[in-house]
Amino acid sequence: QVPFVESGGGLVQPGGSLRLSCSVSRSIFRILTMGWYRQAPGMQRELVANIMSGGYTNYADFVKGRFTISRDNAKNTMTLQMDSLKPEDTAVYYCNASPPSDSWGQGTQVTVSS
Repeated sequence: QVPFVESGGGLVQPGGSLRLSCSVSRSIFRILTMGWYRQAPGMQRELVANIMSGGYTNYADFVKGRFTISRDNAKNTMTLQMDSLKPEDTAVYYCNASPPSDSWGQGTQVTVSS
């Protein structure tokens, strides 16, 4: 069973918003630092943001001020609110622990295009 399931991606115009969701099957979710990652075509997967079990957050410079990561430990879920989207945000987005485990979900495609 894949422990991470992502949803919420889609096609959006530049400047638009999307909200991604991650469902985690692992009961130890609440103690894990969790992260959102993305991989654009031909590029390596990169960390977008992470959030510690207590809620402390870190963001990559390229999303600071535009994306917001949050989590609900009671529901084993995590979200990524993405605002002011740019074409360069186009990628497949994944959730995983931070640092990541070897078990990756299918991800959710985000395409920013006019």
